[in-house]
Formats: sequence, structure tokens, C-alpha cells
Amino acid sequence: MGWGLMRIVHIITRLIIGGAQENTILSCEGLRARGHDVYLWSGPTTGPEGSLVARASHGGYAYEEFPDLIRSIDPSHDLRALRTFRERLKQLRPDVVHTHSSKAGVIGRIAATRAGVPRIVHTIHGMSFNRTQRIWPRMAYALAERFCAHRCHAIVSVADAMTRQALAAGIGTPEQYETIHSGMETEAFDPQDPRRTEWRARWKVGEQDVLVGTVARLFANKGYEQLMETMTLALEREPRLRFVWVGGGDRRRQYEAELSGRGLSDRVILTGLVKPEEIPGILSAVDIFAHTSQWEGLPRAVVQAMLMEKPVVSFAIDGAPEVVRPGETGELVALGNLPGFAGALVTLAGKPGRRAEYGRRGRRDCLQLFNHHVMVDRLEQLYGRLPHQVH
Repeated sequence: MGWGLMRIVHIITRLIIGGAQENTILSCEGLRARGHDVYLWSGPTTGPEGSLVARASHGGYAYEEFPDLIRSIDPSHDLRALRTFRERLKQLRPDVVHTHSSKAGVIGRIAATRAGVPRIVHTIHGMSFNRTQRIWPRMAYALAERFCAHRCHAIVSVADAMTRQALAAGIGTPEQYETIHSGMETEAFDPQDPRRTEWRARWKVGEQDVLVGTVARLFANKGYEQLMETMTLALEREPRLRFVWVGGGDRRRQYEAELSGRGLSDRVILTGLVKPEEIPGILSAVDIFAHTSQWEGLPRAVVQAMLMEKPVVSFAIDGAPEVVRPGETGELVALGNLPGFAGALVTLAGKPGRRAEYGRRGRRDCLQLFNHHVMVDRLEQLYGRLPHQVH
């Protein structure tokens, strides 16, 4: 095969509804549309987060599920997955293997190296070790990432912050890294979406109310504990605030009980799991977007809110400062500063003109940075300029 059109294998741990998974599927679809021979390999997709398997199965490329590629560490499954991938890659002889997520990133890169794949790429969508973990898992994941960095030719970061954090942890060399922002179907996000009225009526939110939206799984470290405290502080100063939490997860009952205990149940709408195509309409209904996650790569939901011309309040961590510009597209608050976060919400609630201006600037920025066609362009260019070499 010539080096114009390539055979490319993407490997990811599972295809839940999430930023890394949407990024990977858009990459596969875009590369296939350009004539490349594209394969997507995934482990089983399980869990309450929803699934993108149906879209992958009809994407025009070769999708396959491998039962031994599971999320948890399991030596027997992991070794079988490694052997399976190595043998399949030897048979397929791809020009590029591109891995995503921590487990697939480790197994996929080792297998590709042993199979003699000439170009191996890995994307950091979010650090596999982070501030929310205990010290020993963090050390183990960091060692694995250092080991695997020597077994790939390029590392893509979805935000400059990921590159800085990885290099600070001794992972790879600066020459290996390239920031390629996570692409989105920007054309699906129309600030004039007519569903705003429909959703607000469904939730019994009046036009005089100021609706604060959050899109995140109801899981640990997504910041809902901090958000509840922030809500309590903000409502003391601005009773017009209402909140909508978009997402499902295993902590829903726990959070519902805590909301009830705080007397907040009538101030919060919990949508549960929604389809990705419903997100633009839901975001059209909110007035402010709040992002309280405790760790992130590049916060995809923040970008989606900005595409819908919504001002954002976020903790100033990881990739958030690369999209939220204080005083221009939103407000950033130091991690853990809950009074400051509440204050930012209250201030924006009382300034509709500022909200509108932030929203317009945010959409303009995101249309330029996060178009999925631009992401695919840059991936294709990266693959093409990597030297044809075998480890």
C-alpha cells in the first residue's frame, strides 16, 4: 500500500457515550471518508453511560469488539488481548495503529510494537493518573505510561495541559507531542435551536428563571458534591437560579438523597441519560453552564455549551483554561473555591448582557478550534509525516 492512502487501526477500551469515544468515532468516519482503510477495535461496552456501538457499526469502516479488552486490570484477559492484537496486527499489516484510553493505550501499543507496526500513535484524552487517585495507582499508571511512550512514535494531546502534565511525569519527549483539539460536529450546535422553549416548558422553568446547566456522568469526581454546596451558597443570594443536571450514573440515588436533605430537590432537574443528539436542544434551554469536574482532559461539554453561545463557569484545571477565557467567554475559579464559584454564577445571573457577549465570543472561538474536519485534517497530516519505521 502506498503512503497516500493508509490502513489505519484505532483501538479504544470501550464505546460508551463520552468525549474520547466520540472523538475516536469522528476520526474513523473522517478518515474513511477520505479513502483510507479504517478499522476500529474496542472492548465490550458496558455500564450506565450509554453506548456508541450502533453508530460505530454503521460508520462505513470495519468495527470489531474484542471480549478480552476489559476496563479493569486482569492479567489473564490482558495477556489474551495482547496476544490477539499482536497476531491480528501481524496479519493485517496496518500502516498506523492509533490507541485511545489508558487500557487500550497500554495493550495496543505493546501489541503494535511486537507486530512491527511502522507508525504508532496514542491520544491522551485525559491523564490515566490524576489528582483524584491514591498514590500507588497513580505511580503504577505513570510507570505504564512511561514504558509505553517509548513504544509509540507520536502522542496526541487534546489540550496543551495534557502535554505539560505528561512531560512533567517523565512520559515521552517533547518532540513526540502534538496538540490536536478534540473535534466535534459543530454544525449540530445552533444557538437559535427552537427547542429552548420546549425544554423549559417541560421542566417548568420560567423565562424569569436563570437556568444553570451541567453535563456530566453521575459518578465520583465529576464535581457534583462541590456543585451541591455551590448551589446552596448561590441560592442564598439569587433565588431565581434553577439547575439542570444532564447525565446518568450509579450515584443518582445518592445525589437525590443529598439534594433532598439540603432542601434543593425542587431547584434541580435530573434528566438521566440522554442521547447525544439531544444535547444541543437541552443546552439551548440553559442560561449559564457550570463545570465542576475535579479532573478533565479538555472538557468537551464546555465546548458544546460555548457552541450554543452559553457563558461558562469552570474550575481552572487541566484543559479548561484553554477554552474558557475569564472576562471574555466565561469565568474561571480556583479548584475548591466554592464561594468564588457561587459568586460567579450569581454575578452572571444578574447580567444578561454579559452572558450574551460571553456566549457570542465563545461560539466564535470554538467554531475555529473544534471542527471535526480540522481534527481529521491534522491527524491525516500527522500520520503522513511520521517516518516509516519499525521499533
